Amino acid sequence: VQLQAYGGGLVQPGGSLTLSCAVSGGSVRRYTMGWFRQAPGKEREFVGAFGWSGNTKITDPVKGRFTISRDSAKSTVTLRMNSLEPEDTAVYYCGATTTVWGRVTEETVYIYWGQGTLVTVSS
Repeated sequence: VQLQAYGGGLVQPGGSLTLSCAVSGGSVRRYTMGWFRQAPGKEREFVGAFGWSGNTKITDPVKGRFTISRDSAKSTVTLRMNSLEPEDTAVYYCGATTTVWGRVTEETVYIYWGQGTLVTVSS
């Protein structure tokens, strides 16, 4: 299974970006797909997840601004980011896991990772 994250870029504060994670070599519906981010000098942190059964979870700091969705036909999971803030600047990674839903925020349970895509929020 291979994951490819794309869609990052430079955006002004208050702007929007959509990140996508394309899954190949396996069905996106078989996995829980997660988004994590790592800001400069900080540890990687959970952003959101889309479960294989359709559950979704978004971390509190971005709740109301970020949404996660899945397009099974295109085998992609999308992270829509609105009202971006400078604090959202980070490399965003997508991962795939088969873990139980209660552990989807844990980085260590993800077995496949994409290469990361940089999001820079700056004026």
